[in-house]
Amino acid sequence: MHKDEMKGAAKDAKGSMKKAVGKATDDERLVAEGGMDKAEGKIQKGVGGVKEGLRDALKH
Repeated sequence: MHKDEMKGAAKDAKGSMKKAVGKATDDERLVAEGGMDKAEGKIQKGVGGVKEGLRDALKH
């Protein structure tokens, strides 16, 4: 697993928590921040996956 995949997963989880807290407290800003964190995390996980795939492909 590439480090970007791990960092992305952490950011995605953080975003999910922010969204949940924002919804529970009716804080639209926190919900929006959580959504942005989730999106960034998913992108970062994807980039990490591509990097890992390239690394594996270059080994063979």
